[in-house]
Amino acid sequence: HGKDCYVDPYNVAINGCNDHKPYTDIPHRSWTFRSIGYGHDLKVWKDIVSALRMVGYDHAISLEHEDGMMSFDEGVKKGLDALKEVVTVESAGEMFWA
Repeated sequence: HGKDCYVDPYNVAINGCNDHKPYTDIPHRSWTFRSIGYGHDLKVWKDIVSALRMVGYDHAISLEHEDGMMSFDEGVKKGLDALKEVVTVESAGEMFWA
């Protein structure tokens, strides 16, 4: 499924990666769930989608919203917009140039 995560390097240095602070304590957490594109840039997501395609995955990517910094509606819209930009829909077809 599609869900992003922001890792705060300063809080990781203090608390480590396995941070169990409440999800609402975003400023002090080592990581927090974010909408797609708000934790990692779209280049990372393009690489993920490309890797999935390389291993033969050609199925759904379900969007999951747990971003505590935006509403459900806004997070889903922004996540879907990001997925539309990075997901390839059409197959490459015959590589006549190769």
